[in-house]
Amino acid sequence: MAEIGKNIAKAAKFLTDGELVAIPTETVYGLAGNALDENAVLKIFKTKERPEFDPLIIHLAEKSQLMDYVQDVPEELAALASRFWPGPLTLLLPKKDLIPDLVTSGLDTVGVRVPRHPLTRKLLQSLTFPLAAPSANPFGYISPTRASHVQDQLGDKIRYILDGGDCEVGLESTIVGMEQGQVIVYRLGGISVADIEETVGKVLILPQSSSNPKSPGMLKSHYAPKKPVYLGDLDELMENFGRKGTVFAVLSFTRTFAEVPDSLQLALSKEGNYDEAARNLFSSMRLLDDSEAAVILAQELPEIHLGKAINDRLRRAAAK
Repeated sequence: MAEIGKNIAKAAKFLTDGELVAIPTETVYGLAGNALDENAVLKIFKTKERPEFDPLIIHLAEKSQLMDYVQDVPEELAALASRFWPGPLTLLLPKKDLIPDLVTSGLDTVGVRVPRHPLTRKLLQSLTFPLAAPSANPFGYISPTRASHVQDQLGDKIRYILDGGDCEVGLESTIVGMEQGQVIVYRLGGISVADIEETVGKVLILPQSSSNPKSPGMLKSHYAPKKPVYLGDLDELMENFGRKGTVFAVLSFTRTFAEVPDSLQLALSKEGNYDEAARNLFSSMRLLDDSEAAVILAQELPEIHLGKAINDRLRRAAAK
């Protein structure tokens, strides 16, 4: 099994040698490899069993490194970088040739991010290359928000897990780019659309489903537990599955249910806090996926704050 620790020098040595290391970010844990080494990038796809048409994001230590890897940055996206980097924002930008096509799945754009987790920033500062780092989970399964999640899912396939504690945000980064002068949100995530629009004005939000995505995280069936997930009105769902005699688990926003055993229900935030709900989303799905229930019943949140991004993950979990 992978070693878990806080040794930045050891993590850097593995990465320099072309190995993979799980790294903490404020969003989720990433499965990191040298973004300029095609063999390392291929290991990421193989380890995750990830379709090679789903692009990867590269991670930089500083915003000042951006022009080393991209051709240009539109003014609007530069404004977003100034406000939200380091942080859970990925910019989709035209790549330079030194970024392997394997990273971008043959596209001429690359997703770039400057994470704010202090341990990973120190790691990046010690390296001479950026890190490609999708979420450190088998493709299509629940994203990890603590080191033990990575160990459970990929511990027998990688050498080292850099332990940075629980992820602060708990949702993947928001991916933003531009087409024909229009700012576009390709993936909802840890920065709300409202915050983005405060900086750049009205944006276009793309449907989060594609068989050939332009950016990471656009596949419809994604972030999915092994058990079937059903979205809808919880009272109706509970009545329907209860009538069938199906053992179900319940994932709500704030509610608890007297008729459901405590081991089979979780509320993302009893106080209705969207940030708390985002942090709890993946770990809650994981716990219910490991329960005795046959199915997971869930409800969408109001489409405000981070509710849109949480709903996006829930819809994909239910897509199967």
